[in-house]
Amino acid sequence: MSLTFAALREANVLRCNTAFGVGSGDHLNEWTPSDWLMATTGELGELANMLKKRLRGDDIPQIDIEHEVADVAIYLDLLAARLGSDLGEAVRRKFNQVSARKNTDIRI
Repeated sequence: MSLTFAALREANVLRCNTAFGVGSGDHLNEWTPSDWLMATTGELGELANMLKKRLRGDDIPQIDIEHEVADVAIYLDLLAARLGSDLGEAVRRKFNQVSARKNTDIRI
């Protein structure tokens, strides 16, 4: 089964608001967009550190790297949710915009 942006958003916001936070039931909005950006950037930093270590020859399992990539996607979706943006639609629009600029017919 393939994950859609819509399914991620639904489960992500529900879990965020029910399993995290200080009990308001609206944890998504307890954090500012800047807070969500810092959290996303932290996850990107963890991913970058793993890739750096792998480049230096450390044995970093692929599954660990995939987990960090997933963390980035999860936090990025929460940032988009906090901003009131549909991440899937934003990605589609931007992908197609770049395709047009690069003069390719590849669209999503």
